[in-house]
Amino acid sequence: MATGPLERVLESIENASRAAARPAARLVAVGKTREAGEIAALAAEWAALRPGSTLAFCENYVQEAAPKVAALEGSGIEWHLVGHLQSNKAAQAAATFDWVQSVDRPRLVRALAAARDPERPLNVLIQVNVEGEAGKHGCAPGEVPDLAAAIAAEPALALRGLMAIPEPHPDFARRRDAFAAMRALHARLREAHPGAGTLSMGMSADYELAIVEGATMVRIGTALFGPRSTGDST
Repeated sequence: MATGPLERVLESIENASRAAARPAARLVAVGKTREAGEIAALAAEWAALRPGSTLAFCENYVQEAAPKVAALEGSGIEWHLVGHLQSNKAAQAAATFDWVQSVDRPRLVRALAAARDPERPLNVLIQVNVEGEAGKHGCAPGEVPDLAAAIAAEPALALRGLMAIPEPHPDFARRRDAFAAMRALHARLREAHPGAGTLSMGMSADYELAIVEGATMVRIGTALFGPRSTGDST
């Protein structure tokens, strides 16, 4: 029987995780410009393949995600923000998303915490610019401990781990090095914060390699929906 993209991706994730002797990494579908109807269709397919579990869906921009979240209210989707977040949009992000994967500075920590109900803490990941790329968002690896402590001190926030978007080097050995550096950084974080068990890294072109190197969450768009625009490899 023919299988669809979602089923193939889930099987590939399970195979890579099994080969790495780890629990299956969690899939977060990446939407970017996808419409609410497309997301609803994916959620229905997910429910058929994984009854009783929740589809995690990722958006890059608060202003584009908000109407989709409203339109799909009650669908059971868990909403993630992965794009760079300006502090002046933190209040809207805190009201819209279940997870923010792109926390990279103390000012943003304070802004998100001020806008979130401590009775329903916002799940956050620290975004790390692991290779020190110029112009790329994310904190430096050496800034992780202080930023993690700031997040952990906020009752309205739940520190869940780390996220990275390493440079998509054509040489996979260089990608592996970046993933391995994130794995080591994540291990150090968990010594101080055992509950921060999520390591979000890997996209459509390299998620299997990321899983081998320790990813517990992968963010995939192209392999699910097909390319939307030139250079889209999420």
